[in-house]
Amino acid sequence: MTWLDLPTIWAFILAFGVLAYVVLDGFDLGIGILFPFFERGNERDVAMNSVAPVWDGNETWLVLGGGGLLAAFPLAYSVVMPAVYAPIIAMLLALVFRGVAFEFRWRDPGHEKFWDFAFTGGSLVAALAQGITLGAILQGITVSGRQYAGGWWEWLSPFSLLTGVSLIIGYALLGATWLIMKAEGQLQDHAFRLARLSGIGVIICVALVSAFTPFLEQAYYERWFAWPNVLFTAQVPLLVAIASIAFLVSLNRRYERLPFLLALGLFLLSMIGLGISMFPYVVPGAITIHDAAAPDRSLIFMLVGAVIMIPIILAYTAYSYWIFRGKVGHEGYH
Repeated sequence: MTWLDLPTIWAFILAFGVLAYVVLDGFDLGIGILFPFFERGNERDVAMNSVAPVWDGNETWLVLGGGGLLAAFPLAYSVVMPAVYAPIIAMLLALVFRGVAFEFRWRDPGHEKFWDFAFTGGSLVAALAQGITLGAILQGITVSGRQYAGGWWEWLSPFSLLTGVSLIIGYALLGATWLIMKAEGQLQDHAFRLARLSGIGVIICVALVSAFTPFLEQAYYERWFAWPNVLFTAQVPLLVAIASIAFLVSLNRRYERLPFLLALGLFLLSMIGLGISMFPYVVPGAITIHDAAAPDRSLIFMLVGAVIMIPIILAYTAYSYWIFRGKVGHEGYH
């Protein structure tokens, strides 16, 4: 199948998996990040129950992203993982701790304050670690031959901290706009206020990350600003500006669904910008997707499984969201 560019197909499959994870798990991590801003009792109960039916299924896409990287691009996995061990381990521990807190908050009401703290802390650490991991990969990884050659702390830099904080604010935006759709009354009013603050924060963070990224690598600068690339790449910041204005207008007019959709649009545009910067590299400036790809027979074998399983996952995910559509009542039930 020389006519079929299997590494590129798998790169898009993994990008889709990462985007699906960010979109679906992002808003329930955002609920955890915003949890301290909600009043104890009904507000927190409704906020948590708004994601209770779907939160664990959302993490399916994280498995696809991590497992798919190992299977489809083993060389990239062997180079990237040692570079970001610390934030990846922190993320996994935070997700476990957060999941335990989610369940035990209802079963151990005597320690509700502790579980609320654990739920928020796990959400914050997971979001920060994911953002730092992204920033560490984007800023470049030291590679010698086919191995990671950097130090233990190479992942930590001002840019990776910026992307970490940006993702926290971005998830908070998704959580706030999710609650605008799912809540009513005082909690919805509160969500509108939080969405406005986090939305302005996201717009600022997108501008900052976008301003610094082209100067991390010469290749990034050329992809964004070299002629005639700039004719196409300039459309991305233009669309970001349009989506940002539309988002703020939708909040002022108190639309319920449009703010969430526009927030997702900002994440999609950010993902497109990331693709413009990195493609076809999986380790910037060092390893391309074709260099890192598994043998074609392995990619074809896995592609058959992906073609079967991804539609099934999409179907049951859509069905679960359809079943639990609508508002969450004051008792915390749909």
